[in-house]
Amino acid sequence: MKKTKLLLLGTFLILLQSCCPFFTDCEDNDDDFIIIDSQYEPVLLNRNDFENSVSLKDPISITTSGKIYIKDDLLFINEVHKGFHVYDNSDPSSPTPIKFLEAPGSTDLAIRDNMIYINQATDLIAVEYDTANGITLTKRVVNVFPELRSPDGFLPFEIPTDNVVVGWTLIN
Repeated sequence: MKKTKLLLLGTFLILLQSCCPFFTDCEDNDDDFIIIDSQYEPVLLNRNDFENSVSLKDPISITTSGKIYIKDDLLFINEVHKGFHVYDNSDPSSPTPIKFLEAPGSTDLAIRDNMIYINQATDLIAVEYDTANGITLTKRVVNVFPELRSPDGFLPFEIPTDNVVVGWTLIN
């Protein structure tokens, strides 16, 4: 019985020491923490400009490609955080660029019938695409998705009111 009490007392003292070591104070010392900053800074767009930024432009060259989608004879290639390249894919051995669907902050899309659903930064937008008439933004649902994280996993700090993070640039 005496050994059990001594064993329990010893275990308690060891546990107590691990919580707050003897001979040191238990106060938080900010000097002990290493603050790690992101190597990237956010690219911001005013909310009003962001909501009016979806447009159809002439084709551009691919620099940072993302996901690829095929719908009928159309091929969509994501340009990460910028939009989607649209190709005529009627001859899969030689796709022909048609247009660039600009949507700053875009990361993903889904297509059903002639409706394109785009994850545009924090918003979900529905765009109707017609090769003859272009595009029509039919619906925007605001703040469906979380803020875009930096490539090294950080969230942006101090975003001005009415601004949206649409991408990240590497700090030199």
